[in-house]
Amino acid sequence: MSMRSTLETLERVNSKYLMFHAKTSDTDPGDARFLFSAKDNLTSKDMETCAGSRILEGYFPPFDATVIARMREAGGKLIGKTNMDEFGFGTFSTNSGLEVPRNPFDLERACGGSSGGSACAAAVFEDHPSLGVSTGGSICCPASFCGVYGIAPTYGRVSRYGLIDYGNSLDKIGVLSSKAGDLRRYINIIAGRDEKDPTSCVQPELKDERTPVRSVAVPKEGVEGLSKNVEAAFTNALDELRRMGIEVETVDMPSLKYAMPAYYVLATSEASTNLARYVGMRYGRQDGDLSLKFDDYFSDVRSRYFGDEAKRRILLGTFTRMVGYSDRYYSKARQVREVVIDDYKRVLRDHDAVLAPTMPFTAPRFDDISKMSALDSYKADYLTVPANLAGVPHLNVPCGYDGDGMPIGMQFVADHWNENALFTMAEDWEKEFDLRRPEVSA
Repeated sequence: MSMRSTLETLERVNSKYLMFHAKTSDTDPGDARFLFSAKDNLTSKDMETCAGSRILEGYFPPFDATVIARMREAGGKLIGKTNMDEFGFGTFSTNSGLEVPRNPFDLERACGGSSGGSACAAAVFEDHPSLGVSTGGSICCPASFCGVYGIAPTYGRVSRYGLIDYGNSLDKIGVLSSKAGDLRRYINIIAGRDEKDPTSCVQPELKDERTPVRSVAVPKEGVEGLSKNVEAAFTNALDELRRMGIEVETVDMPSLKYAMPAYYVLATSEASTNLARYVGMRYGRQDGDLSLKFDDYFSDVRSRYFGDEAKRRILLGTFTRMVGYSDRYYSKARQVREVVIDDYKRVLRDHDAVLAPTMPFTAPRFDDISKMSALDSYKADYLTVPANLAGVPHLNVPCGYDGDGMPIGMQFVADHWNENALFTMAEDWEKEFDLRRPEVSA
């Protein structure tokens, strides 16, 4: 499909899949070299940016996020801001205060979260890179559910300037696409030092070179609790890796079981602080009752416009940082994080990557999601959280399909700053794997 055709059908396609919250009305690609989309928590000066929340409706940023600016400078045309869980709080993109994207393989199923709209766009449109953001699995999870490639680089590899943060020490901006080669191409565009984000200023150079993966470690803890379909697809994928000449070894990584509770303590602690600024005065909605006292005004606006999950995480994060509880929870979680990092370092000394399924099941139906408790939803991320907690780069590649034709993915994790191993792995895997694209109609 040509760029012009994509732009001309954008409205009709979006009405079916709901991947975009805001989108361009311009059907002329002009001199653009490629089209791209970006998650709705990345600021863009020509489109409303809401981070999936009603509290930010009406916010039109006066500047582009660094990643969007760099994509534009490289000849890209931004076609839309993709739907997501509110502020990134979710696994299925069903916690959105706005629109909920539909899985392109089955409209009754979720895209995954929180970059669900980005994964949907990458699956629906040909040759389409979409920028996503990962905090606890928000790139690899939807990439797995929608059957596309997705990479979250090392923390600090890509500038976070212009990102509406969920957790400052966890957020990573990456790329999703149905083409493996797009990961290398577009990460090389958006990566690099940015004086506006100090965390990006200590990275080593990202060289454009092949780094073959010759051995992978499969943690015993990473193959527990899988659905039968995921287990079968992953087993077949391991056999294919062996046929490709890659050594596969089972290892113990006992720290992985502690990553989930540590992640939720750290992430919600940071989130509750970040969301304190949304009080109905400086950003977004400003329609509160001005006759109220400050605290009453702020509480009224936040109660009306924050969703249930946002409120839950604000309360949890505030509790874990309280005097008397911070040492018990927040400090302990930081120590666990160091243990997880050390565990990855130990295994990656002898292997090029750590490998496990990306998600324990395929994309669930919306009616099944509605029956899940908050804890059930949190537990679904147990395979993606550890790599995010450690800040190491990780990659989803499609590795199979279940009996209903729903995609299944597996996740490769490399050492800090070793994105080239993941780029090369994706490109090599693409030559061996028969990727299925969804049947798209407007």
